[in-house]
Amino acid sequence: MGDILNEAYGIVQCKECPWYKSCVTPMRISGEDIQRQLSAMPGQMMPPPDVSLQSFFSSMSTAAQNFLLEGCPVFIERLRRSPELAQRIKEMMRNWAKEE
Repeated sequence: MGDILNEAYGIVQCKECPWYKSCVTPMRISGEDIQRQLSAMPGQMMPPPDVSLQSFFSSMSTAAQNFLLEGCPVFIERLRRSPELAQRIKEMMRNWAKEE
């Protein structure tokens, strides 16, 4: 009986989630976002942005987008609770090009 209730709870939890059907998306970070965040840190004095600093922030944002991911908290919790599920998803991703 507990399994049925857990499954039902999981379905309801997903349908109420603002991430519904968008469980995983790449984060969008711009150079301006990084600069704003650094400027907002207390006690930090940022020099006025010049071309090299703008280029640095742009490179940082591109690098961050290549490996950061934003994810639904329900989806992440399910992956943490089920290593088998996480492993199956990894295998699917590794074999993605082979299946096409």
